[in-house]
Amino acid sequence: MATTEDIPGTTLSGLTALALRDDVFAQIRERAARPRLDVSAPDAVRPFLVAALAETDEAPVLVVTANGREADDLTAELSELLPDRESVAQFPSWETLPHERLSPSADTVGARLAVLHRLASPAQSPLAVVVTTVRSLVQPMAPGLGELRTLTLSEGVDFEFDGLIEQLVEMAYERVDMVGRRGEFAVRGGILDVFPTTADYPVRVEFWGDEITDMRAFSVADQRTQPEIDCSSVQIHPCRELVLTADVRERAAELAESTSDEALREMLAKLAEGMPIDGMEALIPALVNGEMQLLTEVMPAGVRVLILDPEKVRTRAVDLARTGEEFLEASWNAAALGADAPVDARAIDLTASAYRPIGEVESITVGAGHSWWTLSPLAAGDGEELVLDVEPGPMPHGDEKELATLMTSLRAQLASGGRAAIVAAGRGTAMRFVERLGEAEVPARLMEDGGEPPADAVGVYHGTLRRGLTLGLGSPSSTGLVIATEADITGARVTGVKDGRRLPAKRRNQVDPLALVAGDMVVHDQHGIGKFVEMIERTISGARREYLVIEYAPGKRGQPGDRLFVPMEALDQLSRYVGGEQPSLSKLGGSDWANTKKKARKAVREIAGELVQLYAARHAAPGFPFSPDTPWQREMEDAFDYTETVDQMTVISEVKADMEKPVPMDRVVVGDVGYGKTEIAVRAAFKAVQDGKQVAVLVPTTILAGQHMQTFTERMAGFPVKVRGLSRFTDPADSREILAQMADGEVDIVIGTHRLLQTGVRWKDLGLVIVDEEQRFGVEHKEHIKALRTHVDVLTMSATPIPRTLEMSMAGIREMSTILTPPEERHPVLTYVGAYSPKQVAAAIRRELLRDGQVFFVHNRVSTIDKVARDLAAMVPEARVVVAHGQMGEDQLESTVDAFWNREYDVLVCTTIIETGMDISNANTLIVDRAENFGLSQLHQLRGRVGRSRERGYAYLLYSGDKPLTETAYDRLATIAQNNELGAGMAVALKDLELRGAGNVLGAQQSGHVAGVGFDLYVRLVGEAVEAYRAAADGNPVQTQESTEVRIDLPVDAHIPTEYVEADRLRLEAYRKLASASSDSDVDEVLVELADRYGPPPVQTQRLAAIARLRLRCRERGVAEVGLAGQSVKVAPMILLDSQQIRLKRMFSSAQYRATTHTVTLPIPRTGGVGSPRLRDTELIDYVVGFLQAIAPLEA
Repeated sequence: MATTEDIPGTTLSGLTALALRDDVFAQIRERAARPRLDVSAPDAVRPFLVAALAETDEAPVLVVTANGREADDLTAELSELLPDRESVAQFPSWETLPHERLSPSADTVGARLAVLHRLASPAQSPLAVVVTTVRSLVQPMAPGLGELRTLTLSEGVDFEFDGLIEQLVEMAYERVDMVGRRGEFAVRGGILDVFPTTADYPVRVEFWGDEITDMRAFSVADQRTQPEIDCSSVQIHPCRELVLTADVRERAAELAESTSDEALREMLAKLAEGMPIDGMEALIPALVNGEMQLLTEVMPAGVRVLILDPEKVRTRAVDLARTGEEFLEASWNAAALGADAPVDARAIDLTASAYRPIGEVESITVGAGHSWWTLSPLAAGDGEELVLDVEPGPMPHGDEKELATLMTSLRAQLASGGRAAIVAAGRGTAMRFVERLGEAEVPARLMEDGGEPPADAVGVYHGTLRRGLTLGLGSPSSTGLVIATEADITGARVTGVKDGRRLPAKRRNQVDPLALVAGDMVVHDQHGIGKFVEMIERTISGARREYLVIEYAPGKRGQPGDRLFVPMEALDQLSRYVGGEQPSLSKLGGSDWANTKKKARKAVREIAGELVQLYAARHAAPGFPFSPDTPWQREMEDAFDYTETVDQMTVISEVKADMEKPVPMDRVVVGDVGYGKTEIAVRAAFKAVQDGKQVAVLVPTTILAGQHMQTFTERMAGFPVKVRGLSRFTDPADSREILAQMADGEVDIVIGTHRLLQTGVRWKDLGLVIVDEEQRFGVEHKEHIKALRTHVDVLTMSATPIPRTLEMSMAGIREMSTILTPPEERHPVLTYVGAYSPKQVAAAIRRELLRDGQVFFVHNRVSTIDKVARDLAAMVPEARVVVAHGQMGEDQLESTVDAFWNREYDVLVCTTIIETGMDISNANTLIVDRAENFGLSQLHQLRGRVGRSRERGYAYLLYSGDKPLTETAYDRLATIAQNNELGAGMAVALKDLELRGAGNVLGAQQSGHVAGVGFDLYVRLVGEAVEAYRAAADGNPVQTQESTEVRIDLPVDAHIPTEYVEADRLRLEAYRKLASASSDSDVDEVLVELADRYGPPPVQTQRLAAIARLRLRCRERGVAEVGLAGQSVKVAPMILLDSQQIRLKRMFSSAQYRATTHTVTLPIPRTGGVGSPRLRDTELIDYVVGFLQAIAPLEA
């Protein structure tokens, strides 16, 4: 399965070929036969040394790094330096420890098994280099993983359908109703959706009998096919490293009978039934026959193991072994809800899966006939040593002087007959280097084909290389080669090549099933607030239809509640109730609901008026129209390290379009922390600077100012843009200098706190103000910002979720953009809930320190927080612990958090001050003490602080074990444990967050009306009122009126059969889409989507679409009811003119029209002669549509 985006920039293989001809690498080739060698050379040599060994060795080279980030970077470099990028593979390590009650992610397992499969069958796809971490090197694996069966599905191939489903279950794929992540599959009739662990997109496989007739990739976001992606064949690897074969299940059943440990017995019993459970990998040694194997034991004969930074690797191996043992003792197994008793690991022997000492791994490796080499920047000492004479690239300063020096040395290098090359991460940046070298009179050429650098010019490449080097020092036979990288020149960190593979698919419309649970409150536009009871099917006059049953308040005291049966085609009248506390039910037929709605409508008009005034004032003010993008803009954007999400791209386009208009911009960008808002700000700021304007970036805290300062400086490096920071911590002399530069126009971008809003701050030519987290500024600061709005462009960023519906209703007043797609790299946070245990806490902290990470420890009592910090420091002496809480002085608090951000401390013991806006990507473990005392949305917000980088985030929510949990506290913790998906904010804390979002935008006084009519309906009213005001302002007032409910009750068998769409929530989703269709093309779109996702719609579903079209025809003509009256169809209201009445008599002679009730009664014709049945189903619908179009044609 490939996309055009799979292939990054040009290859660097020509550069490698030239470098490897240097004498330095000849020394390596001469010693290739030695089983042990300690090489000493700068870090920059790493990728070239590995490339030299890969060229020399027949077997793959196994390269071992100290951590995952180094492995990622090296893999990215080697993929471009080697002639065949497919010959390099990364073998990732588990994110979990061997004895945890937690399984590694399906993505990780899939990638590991894919590499092992290639090692076991080299003829199919040979490997030259495998990059891994010390963690994978010392962790034993289940035997025979490389021989595990993989499935290959291809179009035109026969595959027994039921057998395939069984195999997927055995491979630990989880069956769901809608595929959302790797390791899941869904079945609908003859369609199988599956998301293979190593694929970039899930695949929809269509069967005709047992033959695969069609395969296509589809998007997780909207479940629609992605036609541009080729997907005629796909390989499926297991999701777990413990496959539940018949032997494994039998062994689990035997152990379950013999163990006395209750929790362990429960785990084993589930495995015996073939149910995969979290953490089952801990039991591999007890359940799988044969010895556990190390990675070096499954490698082909004659492999060379190359250890990078051996000292770091040894230290990491010792720490891993200790933390693994601590976890085994502490038994985190108690942590998952429903398994409060620890699994006693001593009941069965699991030590075979523990991390092995690295000395033992080395002995086994060398004993098996493999070589063991090390590469260190330091002199190695005891073994046989080779020191390579190589000089690293220039130390980065990122300033113009450095660049001038480099230009001079490159010119001298070419003049002396040597070669020179520059490697830039983005193609735009590479082209810019060619221009700048030309300006400095250094000949340069863009190496599009990736060949060797020419003798007469500097070769400029577009690719991934972190550090440069100088070869040919003191070697008479070498002419010398200088390689400089973008990082050497600008000081910016170069990460792996932008990975287009993981681009989340474009969302046409987010799949958002109306997930109703019995007892949920709903709002019906006409009848008010009711309670959802159930979804039922009824057959009336031979026609099967599905209905939602809604219960309302009883008509009389003491009676059961009245019930309303809402047909599925009228679902657009219903929305979930989101409001304050539990609302009271409306009465059917009473006037209360109409009055409540009237009051809300009146209140809404006031808001809409204010909003429209603001809008008009801004549009009357002259703004500065910025120019379209320059080539520099594209270059700067090209150098972005990550693939932009589709949401990000949309928002960036919207912001630029606003800036190019002659009206001042006022746009709000809403998106969770870490969803990529900062990059949007960077691009907008750069665009403004291109037109000679100054940019102010306003942030609420000095920490955020520091973070933005770092990001902006890195992203603008290499361009003549001056970025400065201004906050309370800025030295007074520096402050004066910056203020003077702002007034003179010498500084382009200033990032600062509210210090920027104080009097005496003057700008020479301010063009753009970017406000981050506006809701956290005080009232007077907000007023100051508001005053700016009418004459400069303002871009506001907020992390408070503002619901989509609200965003739509505000459209055009204050432009609003939302980023809903998380970056692909973000994994769901692994969440534990359990009783507090000091051993477990110590082990959790150590696990985070093992990957050079940091920990948030939340303890919400200031009186005891210092004691807790002392206890933690005693439990984990190697951790640097610091305390932060809201009662500290503001300066002290900010400097403490600043120090934590700068990695001067490992553990921040704090109150809930970290709940909002703190983005410390290196802190990926959160421990919440006394979690039972926190609210649901608080826990969700806290958990959102971790898991923001490539590392997996862990959240430990611990309750005090000394007293029993209350039922509500248990429910809260259970909910947060189950909803650990990204973007679960909406599922977990919908009520809380949506109301808070509404309060932010609409003002608190409106919340009473929100509670009265429910959020969705309230927002719709705002939209209508705004529309009415704007239309009136444009001179064509519209009359606000109730949306009419169209009731259609005809003998038509119209529904979505459960055999076609099995899951209730997905059927509801389809019903709702049809009910909400506002045009024929919308109805067509729903049918196309249904065909794509579930196969051709059955006739009953096609009739449902016909009813949706009939409702549209009725709505266009103001008809509210089409129903049966004996053997006739009653259509009302229809106000017919005299001419229409004459046409009715002429065309439908037996029809009757009652002018008093505006009703037409239309006898249903028979299908044939006398005595034949009357029209029904589709024919009847067509007849009624024909009648409407004939008697009441719409004006053209």
